[in-house]
Amino acid sequence: MEQIFTTASLWLGLAVISAIIAYHLRISIALVEICVGVVTAAVAARLGRTEDLGSNQEWLRFLASSGAVLLTFLAGAELEAKVIRRKLKEVTVVGLVGFFAPFLGCTAIAHYALGWGLRASLLCGVALSTTSMAVVYAVMLETGFNKTEFGKGILGACFINDLGTVIALGLLFAPFTYKTLIFIAVTTLVLAMLPFMTRWLTQIYAYRTAAIRTKWLILSLFGLGALALWSGSEAVLPAYLVGMVLAEFSNGDTFWIRRLRTLALGFLTPFYFIRAGTFVSLPALVSAPTVFLALVGGKVLSKIFGLHPFIGLFRRQRDERWYYTLMMSTGLTFGTISALYGLSHNIVTQEQYSFLVAVVITSAVVPTLIAGLAFLPRHLLPEPGKLVQAMPGEKCSSEEG
Repeated sequence: MEQIFTTASLWLGLAVISAIIAYHLRISIALVEICVGVVTAAVAARLGRTEDLGSNQEWLRFLASSGAVLLTFLAGAELEAKVIRRKLKEVTVVGLVGFFAPFLGCTAIAHYALGWGLRASLLCGVALSTTSMAVVYAVMLETGFNKTEFGKGILGACFINDLGTVIALGLLFAPFTYKTLIFIAVTTLVLAMLPFMTRWLTQIYAYRTAAIRTKWLILSLFGLGALALWSGSEAVLPAYLVGMVLAEFSNGDTFWIRRLRTLALGFLTPFYFIRAGTFVSLPALVSAPTVFLALVGGKVLSKIFGLHPFIGLFRRQRDERWYYTLMMSTGLTFGTISALYGLSHNIVTQEQYSFLVAVVITSAVVPTLIAGLAFLPRHLLPEPGKLVQAMPGEKCSSEEG
């Protein structure tokens, strides 16, 4: 137990350092946490203390996965049905192009330029086709775009993009068995009943019993997550759907959703983002930079050249088009999940996996950094007083503590 507390203290110390750096540089804390993870892993490897980080310890993997699940739920909860219906054409077109352009482009580069096998190339295309819902949502929260139609459109397009990734991974690699059918049936039933059950629990027990809504929500997320893993899928997939069906309920109580964000962003997601950074092997990248550069260029350029013309159909302002395009060019959550799936099922080698994870993390950092520094559409930013989430440097309400 002493070792667990020591390791947890180290990781939370890295999270505090990341928050300080993010405050002074005025960039997303999620990106800083990834970069801090990369640097920490490099230093630990140099000192021969990589195992002391504990990145693969089961309890730490659980905390990181829990952070990804809860953050994915929060992202889904931002998607109001009326906004999505109004933006259905936009999010569908942008989301599908955002999936197919890098999937086809990166598969071709891996197979024909790098000489990877067909299955490894297809897995590469799937892993690099994603848009990082975790990073995009974290940035939307920090800027306040999550409360604007502009930000909700980006989040909706991210969902369609990642839905394409999940479907492709399942059709190309995951076995379709009776477990899959059970997962689909149970998830459909739970999603249909969840809004009613949540409102019923809230009306009878909320405000009287300590945090029963939060306990009920996490029970639902973990239960469906366990079922998803049992069926061969991933725990974050039902979390997004739960967020969507509970969006109206969640937005009805801003203090409750703020406390959930505090739990997720203050405790759980640093483990996820920092852990993602620790998997990048800088020596491996240095030893074969052309492979890394080819894959990074394939992902980012195929996203940009594929998406920019179509986003221009819905966004006329230059900053809006480029910010939208670059945010859709990020990758992290489903990208690392797909890469790890490929490694654990012997579809890609350890070396190929390292390149995929490095590219996914790089695509989470570079496009988002450029978007925030060069193309932030400031005219769309909501007034500070209207933000639900406190911005960097502001004092949070005591309700969040």
